[in-house]
Amino acid sequence: MTRDDAIAQLTQPGAPFELLSAEIAGQTLPVYRNAPSSLGAIFASARLRGDETFLVYEDERWSFAATMRQVDDVAALLVERYDVRPGDRVAIAMRNYPEWIFAFAAITSIGAIAVALNGWWTTEELAYGLSDSGSRVAIADRERMERIVPALPDLPDLRVLVVRFDGEAPSRVDRLQDILAPGRPIPPVDVGPDQDAIILYTSGTTGRPKGAVSTHRAVTTALMSFACRANVRKLLHPDEQAQHPFPACFVLVVPLFHVTGLVPVMLSCFASGTRLVMMYRWSAERALELIERERVTVFVGVPTMSFDLLESPDFASRDTSSLLSVGGGGAPAPPELVRRIDRSFSRGKPGIGYGMTETNAYGPQNQAEDYLRKPTSTGWVVPSMQVRVTAPDGTVLGAGEVGEIWFRGANLIRGYWNRAEATAETIVDGWLRSGDIGRIDEEGFVYVQDRVKDMVLRAGENVYCAEVEAAIHEHPAVHECAVFGLPHERLGEEVAVAVLPKRGQTLDPGALRDFLGQHIAPFKIPSRIEIVATPLPRNASGKMLKREIRDALTEGRPLPAS
Repeated sequence: MTRDDAIAQLTQPGAPFELLSAEIAGQTLPVYRNAPSSLGAIFASARLRGDETFLVYEDERWSFAATMRQVDDVAALLVERYDVRPGDRVAIAMRNYPEWIFAFAAITSIGAIAVALNGWWTTEELAYGLSDSGSRVAIADRERMERIVPALPDLPDLRVLVVRFDGEAPSRVDRLQDILAPGRPIPPVDVGPDQDAIILYTSGTTGRPKGAVSTHRAVTTALMSFACRANVRKLLHPDEQAQHPFPACFVLVVPLFHVTGLVPVMLSCFASGTRLVMMYRWSAERALELIERERVTVFVGVPTMSFDLLESPDFASRDTSSLLSVGGGGAPAPPELVRRIDRSFSRGKPGIGYGMTETNAYGPQNQAEDYLRKPTSTGWVVPSMQVRVTAPDGTVLGAGEVGEIWFRGANLIRGYWNRAEATAETIVDGWLRSGDIGRIDEEGFVYVQDRVKDMVLRAGENVYCAEVEAAIHEHPAVHECAVFGLPHERLGEEVAVAVLPKRGQTLDPGALRDFLGQHIAPFKIPSRIEIVATPLPRNASGKMLKREIRDALTEGRPLPAS
């Protein structure tokens, strides 16, 4: 059986992943006949699994039934105490706790919009996200609550609900354990597939993050596409799963506020009834312990994490034989890492996916023997998504030709929250401009080769240079700066900056980092800061020549003259 045969068998009329056409926002797109109508329908189906274990967090074990009781209680609380209605925004700001999942399922089940805020954000960044989204309630853990409280005077309509907090609650903050009434039924709400479900913030090319808005249909389409892709592999390799003695189990090693942790990991587990093991924080040693203890079968992280596993002193002594898949996305993996994963795990095969917040993480995927055969490719898509390569003038290019990668499908975001201009720039006639340069070969495998966007990929985190530059320019001693990426063995890239102080001013790198820590999240702060004494080079139109700056600093040469 060929890949095309398997896809045709799974998507034909009457098949589990049957595709038909639907009109969505003026576009005729392929959709799955059997897709859940909303995220609430996925959560409702989990009730049928009763006392089967769903979540494992540290020493806590939550069954599907216990999880859904918590979801119902939180949903009732949001409606009855805070008067949350369909379309209202409710933010989640916390590390990976079970309460993150309870909150998300509750918010989306009552037709409200879950605003997933980056847990690494500073007070300033959290205040921006809460204000920009117009969130009425923020559900937070202690650390995020403490960052939000100083911003409350500027957010007069916001209430905060704090979880896992035993201290005295500040004004306008409620402790969940004080007000949650167990046993409340979930309020009945009709939620349509094209209602908004999620806002995920992406770093901004112009200095401020943008809220990417997904409908229920967009998320469920992505989930069905991941499942379809997995079933293609089952048809092509029927003995692989049959010979495996352990039931499916994911380990969550990336944040839930990232689309990877949210959609292909957490929500896929909900939809398929798969056990999900959550980590308090990333540690290769703890991950190896959990893989062995819980018989984890799927590891989805960024390449840095796969590298950490293999480099851990505990790797040789831990039993990783349960793993079937080791990979993830967020950044390209060096070909040697792909080969090393294949050599080092008895059953685990290397894999990678190329998805974006704007595609709900679904995109080309590459795995196992295909990945070893084409280690620089990010793979292929199932036909719910279209992918093409486009020239600057909009011409669609052929196999092997290099241009910007564009995506189309019902899994795309509907746009950016209150950003009509940014939406129009990114989504053109139903096609999403990825901002990545690449090509598609004769077999349909996608290769990412460069970026249109001025961005650094640090350990799977997108760091937009304009946002960091805007924060640096707030420092009173800075005249001009250029932020760019430098290669890094473990992180993939690290954030670097060349800074020219104002005339007569001095600037200390450590002091600049301390200043930036008040304005932007730690992962955005440059790890390499070069203070320069001459103006940064620009071209005739005034554009900063970042590649020349990067190359000069890397090679220890003086900066070229402007």
